Amino acid sequence: MSDDAQAASAEIRARIDTSKPHSARFWNYFVGGKDHYEIDREIGEQIKEIFPGLVDVARTSRHFLGRAVRHLAGEQGVRQFLDVGTGLPTADNTHEVAQRVAPDARIVYVDNDPLVLTHARALLTSTPEGATAYVDADMYEPDAVLEAAAKSLDLTEPVALVILNTLGHVSDYDRARGIVSRLMAGLPSGSFLVVSDSTATSAGMIAASEAYNASGAVPYHVRAVEGIAGFFEGLDLVDPGIVQVTRWRPDADGAQGEPADVDAYGGVGRKP
Repeated sequence: MSDDAQAASAEIRARIDTSKPHSARFWNYFVGGKDHYEIDREIGEQIKEIFPGLVDVARTSRHFLGRAVRHLAGEQGVRQFLDVGTGLPTADNTHEVAQRVAPDARIVYVDNDPLVLTHARALLTSTPEGATAYVDADMYEPDAVLEAAAKSLDLTEPVALVILNTLGHVSDYDRARGIVSRLMAGLPSGSFLVVSDSTATSAGMIAASEAYNASGAVPYHVRAVEGIAGFFEGLDLVDPGIVQVTRWRPDADGAQGEPADVDAYGGVGRKP
């Protein structure tokens, strides 16, 4: 490793705070990953006592991502994906799912979290036919995100914008909608938006959110289902619309059984 690379790696590690829970590590713990610290496991266990269903939310949201990406790469022919708020890599990341269907798919991951940066090499893998890139950028600066993504994606051709379990971190709803709107404005007709987030659809989820926010972590705000739907204004929703993530095109073989009720909603919309 070069001196510059070593210095950059040391700078990234110095930015990682292990004294407070961290959303990406916390979520990684819930989906069965290994990239978390004791503080994340502690708050995770506390919240499971309050609301065990949050584990189901985490895991079924990942399954929703897989089904949405397979649909877009397969049935819709999308070959470019912009995944904003990447989080820590686990199984079946966006590039893995997309390139199983379409080996020539191109994927750009966007995050500005120091811990995610340390795992960027795990994301920077690709089939020989396709491409995968990682961008250190902040979703609060959508123009910068689009500029960076344009180095790897052709923004004159359709792109699937993927934002999962991320917009809840934006406390002001109008600002969250503005971020989505600006990103979609930079993509051409025929592009898609994929969004899911936890929702304020049960007392347990609301209590879990309050406990998490009181832990010192960056707050995550659960919203009404109508709030999730608002991100898709002006887009043509793909059937079945905005639904619980377990009910968005569940696998036809029924291997997962009857879709469970979870406090997380999502959908896919196409830009006319």
